Amino acid sequence: MKPTRRQFIALSAVSVASLVSAKVAFAQPMLGENEPQALALGYKEDANEVDRAKFAKYEDGQRCDNCQLYTAKDADTGGCSIFPGKLVTAAGWCNLWVKMAG
Repeated sequence: MKPTRRQFIALSAVSVASLVSAKVAFAQPMLGENEPQALALGYKEDANEVDRAKFAKYEDGQRCDNCQLYTAKDADTGGCSIFPGKLVTAAGWCNLWVKMAG
């Protein structure tokens, strides 16, 4: 039996809905401070723990949640375009911190 256009459209809609719900169902993992990219960029889950001797660029008040690269997920965590597929803490910091525009 040859599938009809209507069956194709219905199946496509169900497939897209499944993919969207699957993406929501899988939580992103947290970025660990000991991961290679995090180590290279001096990422700390708590900005107060930044090694100021090693990262002289760091200034008090710089945190992930006031960085241009951060996208909030909730009050405590969010995404970062530097660490795709991982969540970072809002109170964190890395050497690529950029002041939020505005």
